[in-house]
Amino acid sequence: MRQELLVASLQRQPLLLVVRPEPNDLAPTGAGSRLLGQVQQLHAAGLRHLEVAWLNQPGWVEFIQRIQDLCPALNLGVASVTSTKALTVLSRLNLGYAMAPCWCPELVEQARALGVLLVPGVFSPSEVHQAMRHGCRVVKLFPAANLGPGYWGRLHAPLGPLPFVIAAGGLEVSDISVWLEAGHGAVALGRRVVGSAPAFEALLDWLGQSTTQP
Repeated sequence: MRQELLVASLQRQPLLLVVRPEPNDLAPTGAGSRLLGQVQQLHAAGLRHLEVAWLNQPGWVEFIQRIQDLCPALNLGVASVTSTKALTVLSRLNLGYAMAPCWCPELVEQARALGVLLVPGVFSPSEVHQAMRHGCRVVKLFPAANLGPGYWGRLHAPLGPLPFVIAAGGLEVSDISVWLEAGHGAVALGRRVVGSAPAFEALLDWLGQSTTQP
């Protein structure tokens, strides 16, 4: 059910933004957090999916909770999950999903046992096939830029029906339409978007011009 809910949400807006907090973002009050201000601005502009990179640092959980309080319409998830410790923390938070950068069947099973939806990262045809056999109906193609937008479509003939795929890794705002038209279900943009004023403005423009519904 969690997988279906995520797919339905991404079909309404096929975009995720991935951010990585800096030490000042994790300060107790969050008053000096430039990132938090940017997230609020994007939320107001219509952004619906945000991933915050997992950090095993004090203040990270509080940062997540501040986003939940200030941006209640965001479908909030966690990126860069590679450990059981991260899954244990996430199981105590009311989050829609988590993303792993790689394929690790043990981690997927641990996440299911804890009630966490973990979307695995896949790269090779073998990893895609294994993820499908483990019941993963949503996967992340990573790093997508290294493979090109035509790669995923070429897997259909040998593998058959493919899972819903999120293209991630090295992509820009200008890549969104190209990758969606190539058959990817959604596109994830990385931290370079919030670290660059032109890229940030381009994302605001995309959100303003998008015809998808919240």
